[in-house]
Amino acid sequence: MNKVLSLRKAITYCMIIASAASIQSCGLFGGRSGEDYGELVGVQGREGWTPTTPYGMVVVPAGTFHMGQAEEDIAQTQINFNKQITIGSFYMDDTEITNNEYRQFMNAMLEDSVSTLGEDFIMQQLYPDTTVWMKDFTHHMGDPLTEYYYMHPAFDDYPVVGVDWVAAKTFTKWRTDYLNEYRKSQGEFVMPAFRLPSEAEWEYAARGGRDMATYPWGNPYIRNAKGCMLANFKPGRGNYYDDGFAYTSPVQSYFANDFGLYDMAGNVAEWCEDAFNPAAVPLVWDLNPTYFDENEPRKVVRGGSWKDVSYYLQTGTRSFEYQDSARSYIGFRCAMTHIGRSRSDF
Repeated sequence: MNKVLSLRKAITYCMIIASAASIQSCGLFGGRSGEDYGELVGVQGREGWTPTTPYGMVVVPAGTFHMGQAEEDIAQTQINFNKQITIGSFYMDDTEITNNEYRQFMNAMLEDSVSTLGEDFIMQQLYPDTTVWMKDFTHHMGDPLTEYYYMHPAFDDYPVVGVDWVAAKTFTKWRTDYLNEYRKSQGEFVMPAFRLPSEAEWEYAARGGRDMATYPWGNPYIRNAKGCMLANFKPGRGNYYDDGFAYTSPVQSYFANDFGLYDMAGNVAEWCEDAFNPAAVPLVWDLNPTYFDENEPRKVVRGGSWKDVSYYLQTGTRSFEYQDSARSYIGFRCAMTHIGRSRSDF
């Protein structure tokens, strides 16, 4: 009798297990049928998120660094004292935006001009000001560059210049819409918006993980062991060609830093998101700081250019230009906030 009871109990137990398994497979606790039986299981059936690095960008991992001057403040500006900052991970263009990349934007704007901004606005506000090659310098033969720099295919891979802060911001909005319209047509989630990097992001990225580095390549020298220049800049009075280029150079002409970013010193200086304030460093928060002020026409410019001495190439040197001013030595690159995974996943 005991053996019979034990057998019946075993059979009953197996039936309960099988029933439970069947119920679970039919939807209990968020199964296929979508029933949750009153339990908190989250919204089921949502598509997963796989981060995609946009073409031409690299991932800059999150980290903490000391923002500010890495060398003596020669000019005695006292506008960039050291401050420990944490930066979240983000994407950044590995090069400055080139003439040919900007041309894709201009072509798209002109094609859509009838229904949106209007051709006159586009040509006056967004088209690169090619006259900067004459206007920026006194008694300078800028005519050849005025005529050829933006339009000729010889300069396709050179950084775009003559673009003010407003035009650079417009470019980031178009790039966002252009990418996400395609992603939506493919049934994919949209990506975060392209934007200009914050000043703190820019400096963190320029250092390439080398805290307190003077230059993106790390050491305090402007030449490597073979005597070759490490960036495109002005090493001395009247000396522009020592680095191999009298004006700008094609992007990727010099080695990338440890984050895989090119020309974070020299070639062209770059617009940042922030408004300029001499006292911004102590004012902003120490986590992803950005100084916003719509009433401040001065915007931060970083990195130095082909016509600057090495002081302006230092990772900690701050500078600015007026947001409606286009220059022959200022360009830009885009950033995008990275979402969906932590630093430990890189």
